Amino acid sequence: MQQLPEDAWDAWSPDELLARLGLLNSHWYVVGGWALDLWHGRQTRMHDDLEFAVLPDHVDLCRELLQGLEFFAVSDGRFVHQPLKAELPPDVWQLWGADMVAGCWRVDMMLERGTPETWVYKRDPLLRMPRASAIRKTAGGIPYLAPALVLLFKSRHHREKDERDFRAALPDLTAQEKADFRQWLQALHPGHVWIAALSAEGE
Repeated sequence: MQQLPEDAWDAWSPDELLARLGLLNSHWYVVGGWALDLWHGRQTRMHDDLEFAVLPDHVDLCRELLQGLEFFAVSDGRFVHQPLKAELPPDVWQLWGADMVAGCWRVDMMLERGTPETWVYKRDPLLRMPRASAIRKTAGGIPYLAPALVLLFKSRHHREKDERDFRAALPDLTAQEKADFRQWLQALHPGHVWIAALSAEGE
């Protein structure tokens, strides 16, 4: 199957994703910039894509619920079509969902490393916590990753949009969230520029 151009995005909104994945309950959740905006309760900037995570045991049901999309495994800049009935290779951790009729990508699906009870940070499995502490929900029922954890993912790349997201989130993080985030950065990214900003906020 022919792959769409990488920049051919016309992503669904989180509400549209909820309408399709509501049956999965808490086994999926929005991540990335959209997760921060769900936490803010408003859209703070434009989003090129819609990223969400799902437990590996639920990825097949997820693909079935997102009927109409063709999924491509994404790794090192390569895209490999994954037919719905075919078992995913064990090294697949990211899938882009393509609406071939509309000619655009709709979702970016991540497979996470946790369990139904425990959330695990994929870049360091030593960082883990009860899923109930890592995943929140909007009043409308959209599950999303807690803001400090979203920012932890963003801290690795520290792109311009990540810096904007951090500055927008910083005033609204609780004292505990700031302390936890600072501790994670000190352990995983010592010397990161955000550590000083979090320390200043805590004074």
